[in-house]
Amino acid sequence: MKKAGILNRHLSGALAELGHGHGVLVCDAGMPIPDGPRVVDLAFRAGVPSFAEVLDGLLAELVVEGATAAEEVEAANPAAAGLLRTRFPRLALVPHERLKELSAGARLIVRTGEARPYANVLLRCGVFF
Repeated sequence: MKKAGILNRHLSGALAELGHGHGVLVCDAGMPIPDGPRVVDLAFRAGVPSFAEVLDGLLAELVVEGATAAEEVEAANPAAAGLLRTRFPRLALVPHERLKELSAGARLIVRTGEARPYANVLLRCGVFF
């Protein structure tokens, strides 16, 4: 049994299968989930777990070389926009419809219980060397 890090066996296993260039969408409870990518649904209740908690947990275990979010986050959810800008100084912004299109190519989708709009980010995995 693991004693630290991500304890959810489905999420931990899915992360171990990721490689360079793979996409991981971390999304709020309202984001449409496309057919195809593996999904680990962590949503329990509205707001639980939060987008920030899940994102920070993932960032502690993943090498991320890029991140993309919806440009609408800046006006609709300034708190999430600030969080994303802090974590990803070179954050790429695209229209929300484009983010939904890109999410279909993700290798993994991690759904949170976040109940604020546009709390979504597509991470691009890097390498540790």
